[in-house]
Amino acid sequence: MTIFGQIDSDLLYPDSDGKPMAENTEQYRWIVLIKENLEILFANNNNILIVGDLLWYPVRSQLITPTAPDVMVVFGRPKGKRRSYRQWQEDNISPQVVFEILSLSNDAKEMDRKLEFYDTYGVEEYYLYDPESFQLDGWLRQNNHLNKLWQMDGWVSPRLEIRFETGQGELVIYRLDGQRFLNSLELNQRAERAEFLLEQERQRAEQLAAYLRNLGIDPDNLP
Repeated sequence: MTIFGQIDSDLLYPDSDGKPMAENTEQYRWIVLIKENLEILFANNNNILIVGDLLWYPVRSQLITPTAPDVMVVFGRPKGKRRSYRQWQEDNISPQVVFEILSLSNDAKEMDRKLEFYDTYGVEEYYLYDPESFQLDGWLRQNNHLNKLWQMDGWVSPRLEIRFETGQGELVIYRLDGQRFLNSLELNQRAERAEFLLEQERQRAEQLAAYLRNLGIDPDNLP
């Protein structure tokens, strides 16, 4: 492709819709929480792309308005930088899982349009969370259409293998190993705690080695 063709393509399919990633702190907190914890969950699989607020062009047509899910997960595509998700450049693989976090400006008409878009272009699982009311809604593709899930408390995502708990107010998300999705502060505290325990173990090992040397025993030669 010539540089002129690349420029034309960029003009036809811009990488931004001019809208902010989030409109308030709660919406931003949930976008980051879900996106970053999914990154951690699938860190060892280089063939799963997880992105936030990235424009998705499902087909190569200016007649179709793209959308930017708050979080989307694409199985079968490599991790890496993207300016937008142009599906025809991604082996025509559509995102299988998308998340939307409601803000006050999201009216019913807009969300109906997004549901129709995800239904039309092959999303398998769609989750919509309202951090103000703690309402979680979900849809699962069955018989080639997204059908609403009527019981979300305890629901396990078939693709992501994460569990949603809604019975205690605010949404809580768990991995199947029981680990709760943590924010950046909690993750940092956990890392510091692990580092502290490792340092304690190192000090105990050094004390034991010193004690053995005082007894005339070389700890490095122990069986």
